Formats: sequence, structure tokens, C-alpha cells
Amino acid sequence: MNDGKQREASPSVSQKSVSDDDEIDYSIKPEFYDSDLDDKDESWVRKKRGGRTSDAILSCPACFTTLCLDCQRHEKNVTQYRAIFVVNCKINDEVMTQLGSKRKWGKRKGEAEAASDNSGTFKHVCCAVCLTKVGVIDEEEVYHFLNVLPSEC
Repeated sequence: MNDGKQREASPSVSQKSVSDDDEIDYSIKPEFYDSDLDDKDESWVRKKRGGRTSDAILSCPACFTTLCLDCQRHEKNVTQYRAIFVVNCKINDEVMTQLGSKRKWGKRKGEAEAASDNSGTFKHVCCAVCLTKVGVIDEEEVYHFLNVLPSEC
């Protein structure tokens, strides 16, 4: 008898557990849901690109912030991209990398490879949100992304 009374007093037996799903009223459409949002986003990106196609949409590897909607993949190094129009990028004027025709390697192998055709001075480029280094910019203001997450368009 004592064992039966303990079971009744136990929270797991006496109280019904309620999950969050049981408390949600699915008959009311949530305010934050928009079934047309994907179509609106796609239209916005198309408008921003001005009809141009892109090899990828680039994001910061640390915080996933969008950095570029219109870029071109490097011919040999498929993890590297170049672009002219970027968003959420900060140029670090204090840190520069010099690459000349005699010097083949910069601070990182990728910097030299990305700029193999362009000898000169490169400024480091960081994500404007989390300040993660994502690439360099050359003297002609072309961004070379070396540390990004690409996603298919």
C-alpha cells in the first residue's frame, strides 16, 4: 500500500507533462510567417545584381553575415572569389600586404595566389559585424575573398 501512495504523489505520475506544442494554437496564422518571403528575397537579390549572374553568395565564416551577392570564382583556386560590389565589409587600412613580382608569397599562401596577376599593395578586408578577416582588396578596388562560406545561387 505504501508503494501505491508514493506513486500517486510522484510528480511524474500525478502531474501531466505538457509540451510547448500542446500550448500552440495552430488555427491562428503566426504574424512572423510569410509564405511569399522566399519569392520576395529572390526578387530583391535579382534587383540588387542588376541582371548579372553570380558564381555564389558569400557569407562570413564566423557569423554568417552576407558579404557579397555578385562574385566570380577563381579559375584555379575554387575556394577563392573576387568581387567589386560588397556589403558588410570593412577595409583595414592599417594592415597591408605587399606583393611584388619577385616575392611570390604573402603572409598567407592564399593572398599571393589570389593576387598572382596583380602585384602591389593589398589591404585586409574584415567582416563588418564580427571583424573576422575574410580577404584582401587590391589597388584597383577589387575584393579577393579567401576566407568565406559560399552558397549556391
